[in-house]
Formats: sequence, C-alpha cells, structure tokens
Amino acid sequence: MNTFRTNLKDLRQNLNVNTVSAGLVAAIFGCTGPALIIIGGATNGGLTYTETISWIFAVYFFSGLLGMYLALKYRQPISAAHSIAGAVLVAGSLTHFSISEAVGAYLVAHILVIVLGASGLIDKVMKLIPLPIVMGMIVGVMIRFATEMITAVTVSPLLAGAAIIVFMLSTRFLKKVPPVLSALIVAVVLAVVTGAFSVQNVQDTFILPHLVMPAFSIDAIISIGIPLALLIICTENAQATGVLMAQGYNPPNNAMAYKGSIVGLIASLFGGHAINIAGPMTAICSSKEVGEKDSRFAASFANGGFFAIFGLFASLVVPFVIAMPSVIVTVIAGLAMLGVLINSLKTAFSDTKFQMGAFFALIIGMSGITFFNIGAPLWAIIGSLIVSFLVEKDHFKSRVKEAKEQVKTVKKGKVETTA
Repeated sequence: MNTFRTNLKDLRQNLNVNTVSAGLVAAIFGCTGPALIIIGGATNGGLTYTETISWIFAVYFFSGLLGMYLALKYRQPISAAHSIAGAVLVAGSLTHFSISEAVGAYLVAHILVIVLGASGLIDKVMKLIPLPIVMGMIVGVMIRFATEMITAVTVSPLLAGAAIIVFMLSTRFLKKVPPVLSALIVAVVLAVVTGAFSVQNVQDTFILPHLVMPAFSIDAIISIGIPLALLIICTENAQATGVLMAQGYNPPNNAMAYKGSIVGLIASLFGGHAINIAGPMTAICSSKEVGEKDSRFAASFANGGFFAIFGLFASLVVPFVIAMPSVIVTVIAGLAMLGVLINSLKTAFSDTKFQMGAFFALIIGMSGITFFNIGAPLWAIIGSLIVSFLVEKDHFKSRVKEAKEQVKTVKKGKVETTA
C-alpha cells in the first residue's frame, strides 16, 4: 500500500508531454482497429446497437481501470486492453451461440486464467524460457507493424510519407517533442485538410451499459471459453511479458494474469469477451523514447485513462473512430514500435547462445500461423524451444550450471553477511 501511495504521489511529476503523448498514441491504436473488429463481429452476430456499445464499454472501461491500477501498483508500463485475437474468435462464434452463452464461456475462461495465475505456474514457465527466444518471438510477432508502416506509403503517399518524414526530422531537430506526437499531429491535420477525415452519423445520446445474464453451454465453453483462456495467457500476456523484459523490467506475470481476469469477470457481465495485458500498447508505452525507465509507468496510466474515457463515452465517440483513416493508425503504430523492435533484436542476437532458437522464434512469429485457435506467439516459443533442444542442447546445460553458480553465490553472500 505504501508503494502504491508513493507511486501515486510521483505520478504528477511523471505525467509530461512524453508520457501522455505515448499513452495517447497507444490509445488511438487500441481504440481504432480493435474497436472496429468488435463492431463488425457484433453486426455479423446479430447484436443490437445497445449490446454492441455495451461490449465496447466493457472491454475499454474496465481494461483502462486495470491498466491504471497495474501501472501504479508495480511502477511499470503495463497497459491493459482486450484480446484482438479473442474478438475475432468471438465474432465468428456469435453466429452459433447466443450472447448469454458467449458470456458464460467468457466467465469460464477468466476463471481458468485466475486459477493458473494464482498457482504461480505462469511465472515459473516464463522464467524457464531463454531470453533470446522470447525476444525473437517479440520481433517476429511485432515486425508486421514496421512492415505495414512501409506498405502504407503505397496506399497514401501523402499521409504516410509525411508522418514518417516528420518523425525523422523531429527525432533529429526537436529533442523536447516526442517524434511520434509530431508525426501524429501532422498526419491528422493533413487528413482533415484533404478530406480524408470525415465524421458521419454523429450520436448525441448517451447509451447506458447493458447487463447480460450468462448461460452455460458445454459447446460454447469448448468453442469459446478454453481457446480464449489460452489466447489470454499464451498470446496477449506473453507478448507483453516479452516487451517488458526487453526494456529491462521484471513483469509480475502471475499478477497480470489473475488480476486481469478478476476484472474480466466483471466486464464479462456487460458483454466484454476478455481483459488482459496488451502487447502492442505496452510496447508503445515502454519504449525508450517515452523517457526515463522509472517514469514510463505514467504512459500506461495515461493510456488507461484514455481507454476508460473512450469506453464510458463509446456511444458518442465511435463515429470519430470510424472516421480515422486507417493509414494514420498503421503508420503511427509502426513508428511507435521502432524502439522496442530494435531493442528486442539486439537482445535476441547479441548473445552467442540460443541463436538458432531465437531465429526460429523470429520466423515462426513472422509467419502468423494459427493452430487450434492459438496464434503464432505460443507456437514461436514451442517451436524454437524444440529447435534449441535439438541443436543447442549444450546451451541449456550451461544455463543450468550458471543458475546453480548464482544460487551458490547468493547463499555465500548471505552467510558472510550473517557472520
């Protein structure tokens, strides 16, 4: 509690142009494409407009509150959101199950994650995986943000090209202004001037969240609940853990899992499919460009605040989200990820050990493969571990030896201190 109060007191001085702009960029990324996936899924699933807005409220408002709490609690740039892959999964399932059956499956998924997180198993597993492999996975999974930034230039040379050029010039000449913020402002101004940003069907009525009573169906639990739990642990949280490790943090893996799903239980009753830690948003808020390592938690706090506001006023702001040119979101997200990608690449391939494993983690992550409704991040870890066990077995032996020596050193130090 004392640590929480201390971090809360320090928050004001750490909320500056850099941290707030990083939180804003992360929020724009999280509130555009992912929200449109929910809107599309809800429409195809036959949900009413009220149920759709309630779904958006649930995943953004509660994930925003969770992100603000975790950032203050652990003083780390931990951003919470909803599972994008989970939204795609649910969108396809709503044609077969009612919203009440889906909510019942969401509750089961979160209970599974709470049990695994509270057991301490998640943290133990993550610590067993060699760091180069984790970093290779992060680069593989997130490199698409950088490549899509480049291809966006072919879609809109003016908006995308201007954003990239302004980012570079700002990095070179405007040291006190976050380059991503400069790029975002110029891109939005150009979009407005050229008519690419046009708002239609603006709502002037506030829609209250809609409670959904759960119904439990074995088929829905198997089709939605179990895959959703695996996505939360193995895809969403795993990405965020890797990002935080790449930036030198020691993420509280178990707490991120079970605390996220405790909040997720509440969100489920309003139609929210999943609350978890967000890899891309955490990457944006934890990059070196945000500021000193000890201050970046403020970026995730700001990100959480923007998410909560977006969720609360979803019925009023959704038309503006739809109006945002997708090319701007793509380019700004890519620019915001550059620091994390470069850092992760250095960590993955600067060591002489686990290089083959790290490379396979990279290419499997890039492939985007999906088996059994589980995405590339988990398969990148599993596949690369198998490769390393086959090709780099000696590296595991030396790793175990080093760990034993560290334990002996710690014990020896404790004995000397006692004496």
